[in-house]
Amino acid sequence: MSEGGRNRLEIGLNAAIVAVLGDVPAILTVGGGTDEALPFGPFDPVRHRTLEIGLRSWVEAQTALRLGYVEQLYTFGDRGRYARAGDSGPHVVSVGYLALTRIAARGEGAGEAATASQEALARAGAAFRPWYDHFPWEDWRRGRPAAVDEAILPALRAWVAEAPEDADLARSLGRAERLRLFFGADGAAFDEEKVLERYELLYEAGLVEEARRDRAAAGHPIVATPLAGLGRPMRFDHRRILATAISRLRAKLKYRPVVFELMAESFTLTESQRTVEAISGRHLHKQNFRRLVEGTALVEATGETSLATGGRPASLYRFRREVLHERPAPGLRLGTRA
Repeated sequence: MSEGGRNRLEIGLNAAIVAVLGDVPAILTVGGGTDEALPFGPFDPVRHRTLEIGLRSWVEAQTALRLGYVEQLYTFGDRGRYARAGDSGPHVVSVGYLALTRIAARGEGAGEAATASQEALARAGAAFRPWYDHFPWEDWRRGRPAAVDEAILPALRAWVAEAPEDADLARSLGRAERLRLFFGADGAAFDEEKVLERYELLYEAGLVEEARRDRAAAGHPIVATPLAGLGRPMRFDHRRILATAISRLRAKLKYRPVVFELMAESFTLTESQRTVEAISGRHLHKQNFRRLVEGTALVEATGETSLATGGRPASLYRFRREVLHERPAPGLRLGTRA
């Protein structure tokens, strides 16, 4: 440890905890306003044998949530991610996790269970918020978001024009090529998995609030004015961590059946389609989706029906967990954008 503690290192655990409410993908956040953040807790090697055990332990203690699927995302430790000019505190390295949970169940008592869960979250100062509040340009379910053409692309094209031949040798692609590939500009296909790359491009161009805040805190001049309407900012680099989690989950849909970790034990095919659409941010053709789900043998009928649709009774299905042992990497390969 150096004088003043500058070289001290602390290990923390960040959790991007995802649930789906109807057709809304939601992320658990704590705090509010400019201090809104992902849940965070320290790793205590005395109490917790593994990082994941530590994560599950403090999440349950703070929010009463029992996490389902959990996987490690990435280790975030860039210089300056927490420290500010003149700050002598420790450098914080965070191990980020993607966690999936169900916050309500189908059937008798579901309302009471959901209410109890929400009350526990409120006591912890936490709440589920739609993740498209933070990334409004990522929701393409009703078509190309207006903000992409009206605000984002003009601002990024102006940024590209400042240095069309990118001189940053640390990058393999220049500004113009990254804009084309990440935002589907100039006729390129839009890839829903490149959530992190799009956020990083907006950050580098100084168009999100975190870029202005971080440059000001580090004593650097402000090079651009953040665009209005580009989502809610988060503390530190938590929106970057969330972008990483969304990218991972969107990719995971195609080769692992993780979507069923977000759903009730029994569900209609329409509910499963809406959940996949919510996560992927894209609209799917109904009949093609049904053929895909039934053809992969990921689900089987329970023999029961649901009247919650408001129309004809809909058949209920369950996820066939046996499929995990029958073949490797079962998932939903969604094909081209509808």
